[in-house]
Amino acid sequence: MASSEAPSSSKAAASPFEEAKKKEPLLPPHIATYFIAGGIAGATSRTVVSPLERLKIIQQVQPKRSGAGAYNGVYRSLVRMWQEEGFRGFMRGNGANCIRIVPYSAVQFTAYEQLKKFFTNGGTRELDTLTRLTAGALAGITSVTTTYPLDLVRARLSIVSASLEFAHQQAPATVSSLPATGPSTSTAPAPALSKISPSTSAAPRPVPLAASLSTSAASHVAAVAGKLSKPKIPGMWEMMVIVYKEEGGIRGLYRGLVPTAVGVAPYVGINFTAYETLRIIITPPEHKNSIPRKLLCGALAGSISQTITYPLDVLRRKMQVIGMKDGSTCGVGSLGYKYNGAWDAIWTTLRTEGIKGMYRGLWPNLLKVAPSIATSFFTYELVKEALL
Repeated sequence: MASSEAPSSSKAAASPFEEAKKKEPLLPPHIATYFIAGGIAGATSRTVVSPLERLKIIQQVQPKRSGAGAYNGVYRSLVRMWQEEGFRGFMRGNGANCIRIVPYSAVQFTAYEQLKKFFTNGGTRELDTLTRLTAGALAGITSVTTTYPLDLVRARLSIVSASLEFAHQQAPATVSSLPATGPSTSTAPAPALSKISPSTSAAPRPVPLAASLSTSAASHVAAVAGKLSKPKIPGMWEMMVIVYKEEGGIRGLYRGLVPTAVGVAPYVGINFTAYETLRIIITPPEHKNSIPRKLLCGALAGSISQTITYPLDVLRRKMQVIGMKDGSTCGVGSLGYKYNGAWDAIWTTLRTEGIKGMYRGLWPNLLKVAPSIATSFFTYELVKEALL
């Protein structure tokens, strides 16, 4: 009788433990707070500056050129974007960007907070500049590695509609002979796109962001009453499938990861270090809760870190879009040059465009970074304080 009751009492003794274990949260409250606050901060900051973010990417990857086909100047380019694509053009790629930035920012802030605790032994040691830089760099590498495919897709979506718009405007010169009843079976070949390799001695010829509709893209074009319809712009998941199928599977989705990580590590490290240092200087105890001062700290920190590391950001974008080739499902032509690795991209840019080529798009980027980083840090602190 006693032996039969033992399992029952053992089971009864174990049940409170099992119930407590079931009630344990997936993440400790403080880590969940960092994660939620970081995600909200990232989505808010990127949505605010979405038009400038898209313009920066377009200017980074378009071939060196001038004229009606190029996105030159911040104001003129934004006006053109609005006239051609409206509000949707300003927000183009922002859905993918927010889907990426929420986990990216959440992981980054959470990793930084945890790394600070680790390096200072739970806050018992002083947090010096080198420790901040190291914690920020490691947090940046962690966040970018976990969300890189979404970053690559976001870059593609930011430029694809701009490419298609320009191709559509140029298309009548190529297919003007099409009859009103339908497309002709014989069309002039698309202009050859300029590509270079390390063995090529001649300088590449600049070409438009999308010189013309390629053969496969032409299948999207219908001549109805003498008017051309625009090729369909792929969505986020469709673009990811395109990259996966046409550019080497997983390897294609992670193209440019190494230069990205190399650029993100110092950027995030400098960003966090500059912000916390500026907070000590600009927001002393008597001005600790001043909103304008907090925003100023974020704006200055973002401007400093972006200016120092900007050439690496240009390199990242170039490496992300070199796989966009003629005849792709997107209907987007080559973006001008073909690079055989990161070093080739650097030397090609310096040789053909000079040092200015490594800073192309810096001005709209600085206009974007100031409000973006200011909003990010301010939102993060606001949400974190509210949750804690």
